[in-house]
Amino acid sequence: MKIVTFGELMIRLQPYNYERFVQADHLEFTFGGGEANVAVSLANYGDDAVFVTKLPAHAIGQAAVNSLRRYGVDTTKIVRGGDRVGIYFNEKGASQRPSVCIYDRAHSAIQESSPSDFDWDAIFEGTDWFHFTGITPALGENLVTACEEACKAAKARGVKISCDLNYRGKLWTREQARAAMTRLCQYVDVCISNEEDAKDVFGIEAEATDITAGALNKEGYKSVARQLAEKFGFEKVAITLRESKSAFDNDWSAMLYDVAANEYCFSKVYHLHIIDRIGGGDSFGGGLIHALLEGRTSQQAVEFAVAASALKHSIEGDYNFATVAEVEKLAGGDGSGRVQR
Repeated sequence: MKIVTFGELMIRLQPYNYERFVQADHLEFTFGGGEANVAVSLANYGDDAVFVTKLPAHAIGQAAVNSLRRYGVDTTKIVRGGDRVGIYFNEKGASQRPSVCIYDRAHSAIQESSPSDFDWDAIFEGTDWFHFTGITPALGENLVTACEEACKAAKARGVKISCDLNYRGKLWTREQARAAMTRLCQYVDVCISNEEDAKDVFGIEAEATDITAGALNKEGYKSVARQLAEKFGFEKVAITLRESKSAFDNDWSAMLYDVAANEYCFSKVYHLHIIDRIGGGDSFGGGLIHALLEGRTSQQAVEFAVAASALKHSIEGDYNFATVAEVEKLAGGDGSGRVQR
């Protein structure tokens, strides 16, 4: 199966261990970004994953491309040009101190790209699935247009479309997000959200839920998924459910609503001790896309996706390096963490 993802690939700069920005005198240099993270997951599962973006032709841009190529992602549709690779600084949280993310992505190559940079008819040749997130259109009206043109081209070819709402308040306002995502979600078949995104973007929220206190009412999310599906005609709505006890300890699960079957499938709950939570939602998206393309049932698909994401929380960096066998083993109930000999 061939999956195309579209978004920004950034440099990730992070203090070593759990140092704060103000005390760090050197930073760890890696790459990451929502849709790129999904592409890496899919490539690790053996899928034909294509990542589309715009990156400078200089050495740092090439290093970004190489970070994907080494894991089997098809980078041949990446447009080269512009001057900057976007950056984000990440300070890892610990115990009761939350993680902090600071963006430096203004004037990056993709942020200054033109919709005409991307030949979607050529890009979607032989494609089965297209994935983007709400982060990409948040970069500017030019990216809203690019995403809309991509969705139209995908629809014309019968390509399934998924979108992770991924609201980022540091990139745009709720009003901007609502206007843009209302335009784009009319094309989407599978919507991925979390306990905050549906509220922030569309004003739809679960009742009797306090995300800061770690209390979730699963019944409320049935209503959220149903309202989202009714508003946009989604075929499926996935909602990840994170119950935060501290920066280290979360309970992690998800629900998948199959509209045609009127079926709400809740996964098992994983009690996570987190090494790195960035990319956790992206690894869920990658797992869900892989499972649905394989024709797994809704229950099997959400179990695979949540298990994949649980494993990602144990891996440093944005990318998830879990294999299908490892995900299936965890989804099957073996979460002991015993040494494999």
